[in-house]
Amino acid sequence: MKILTQYSDIPTEQWDSLIQNSPVSSWFQTREAYNFFDSISFMEPFVFGVTENGTLMCLTVGYLQGDGGWLKRRLSRRAIIVGGPLLTDQTTKKQLSVMLSSLRDNLRGRCIYIESRNLNDYSPWKSIFEKKGFSYQPHLNFHLDTTSMDVVNNNLSRTRKRHIHVGLRDGATLETASTKSDIDEFYSILNELYQKKVKKPLPPAEFFYKLHQLDSAKILVVRYNSHVIGGMAYVCLNKKVGYEWYVCGKDEDFKNIYPSELATYAGIQATANSDCPRFDFMGAGKPNVEYGVRNFKALFGGTLVEHGRFLHTCHPFIYNAGKLFLEIIANIQ
Repeated sequence: MKILTQYSDIPTEQWDSLIQNSPVSSWFQTREAYNFFDSISFMEPFVFGVTENGTLMCLTVGYLQGDGGWLKRRLSRRAIIVGGPLLTDQTTKKQLSVMLSSLRDNLRGRCIYIESRNLNDYSPWKSIFEKKGFSYQPHLNFHLDTTSMDVVNNNLSRTRKRHIHVGLRDGATLETASTKSDIDEFYSILNELYQKKVKKPLPPAEFFYKLHQLDSAKILVVRYNSHVIGGMAYVCLNKKVGYEWYVCGKDEDFKNIYPSELATYAGIQATANSDCPRFDFMGAGKPNVEYGVRNFKALFGGTLVEHGRFLHTCHPFIYNAGKLFLEIIANIQ
């Protein structure tokens, strides 16, 4: 058994094959995702793989990131594994254990905590994560059937169906951003949403400019009277899944056009038109905690799932202090 920790050491064809054959594959574990993280100035990508007799058996791709000035960055330095590690039915308990141990031990000195934000069912491997110090955190999500647009439209709630019809009838259009100005308008709306409501860190505009350049990604926009009034940062795993990474809309300014609903519908439509059978909303909050976004997403007719997250706290005292500090900052802003 061999541990690989450098991108150049991972066999390209085996990496791609693992993506195709894994029941928990996601775009965020692809070579394209790694290279995208590597292109962003404020992200530091990492990769950990395990081979057995020369064959790649499991893989983890993620990135290190911190926010703000020196103190805030120190207290928020984290390792994020979007989607969860890349495993197959042939991955053994020992292979996964070795990868998690290597990941945990190597990242410990570089971050406060490690979080795997699962987008698929990791229950068969849950006990191994827990033995390696990764606690399970319940978290909800919606998966939507996009095998055809007929299926999509039949699953929409009456309210959602009516709003989409009205918005398109009254002049809104769903498009792919074609200019830097389109992305700037989208980012301005998204930034305002994060500052006023979400109150969580938002990547700089650089992130979205570079994302839009990828083969498997795009910035989708809702246009009305020649202006962008909503949009989505969208990525797609070929023939498998489309993802709603970031979405926004000027809903208060255009109440009868429903830009956020149209932006989400644009991503769903793009997924169905790409012959991907599933659209992933990428999160719907914690169970038993009221969350307006979950209610919004539910009206698109998806299936509510709980695939949770795995959290390893490398430095508990700093983690708890940082969590309190960031909550105070969010409430002040």
